[in-house]
Amino acid sequence: MNSISSILARKGTDTISVSPNTTVLDALRIMAEKNIGSVMVIYDGNFVGVVSERDYSRKVILKGKHSHDTLVSEIMSSELPTVTPKDSVEHCMSLMTKNAIRYVPVFENGKLAGIISMSDVVKETILSQKETINQLENYIHGQG
Repeated sequence: MNSISSILARKGTDTISVSPNTTVLDALRIMAEKNIGSVMVIYDGNFVGVVSERDYSRKVILKGKHSHDTLVSEIMSSELPTVTPKDSVEHCMSLMTKNAIRYVPVFENGKLAGIISMSDVVKETILSQKETINQLENYIHGQG
């Protein structure tokens, strides 16, 4: 199976980030504007967490808080497993399933290299399966 580097090569390594002092409302506006489901939380140039739409629904709405006066630092997920570009897509999928998460940060040499979503993993798996099918079809037709 392909590695995380193949996903990063396809989607790029640009990440959208906010500071821990950003309001949840502002983070949500950025997610809506960029059509993404999460933003990285960066403090002093270092990764400190991820805030997702799921964090918003579970830690703001369901707790009766308000997005305009709740800070990202109050709801971000910070204890996330990480992967490297060399890790397999299968390993990443396993981590996501085991930890019931939808986003995994990618680190290379201690530095943030990107973020992988469950959608990225599914797309990569489908592309890999299509490649295998094409190779098998070529092999079968080449035998005729």
